[in-house]
Amino acid sequence: MPRAMAALSWWSRLRGLLFRRPLASDGSEALLISPCSSIHTIGMAYGLDIVFLDAAGVVLGTRERVRPWRACLQKGARSTLELHEGAVRLLSITPGDVLEWRAA
Repeated sequence: MPRAMAALSWWSRLRGLLFRRPLASDGSEALLISPCSSIHTIGMAYGLDIVFLDAAGVVLGTRERVRPWRACLQKGARSTLELHEGAVRLLSITPGDVLEWRAA
């Protein structure tokens, strides 16, 4: 089961994945950022897959293999889920899917 860290405060959203070890390439780790409708990969050393979610956890859109020093956004997104590049395809995440979170 994939694990997600949550970035919910101003500081943790600003920091994101910077100065952290890379996420697992098998899609088993992610960073959930909320509120958030746009991301950037400035300063990242590896590409990311991004999943944009509405307030109910419905996938609005995905961006695969977002390279370092790029940005992307999704109108209507409430949260973003950042995964190692290639994870969206591995996990078969598509628009319309509903992602649920449980505290560990």
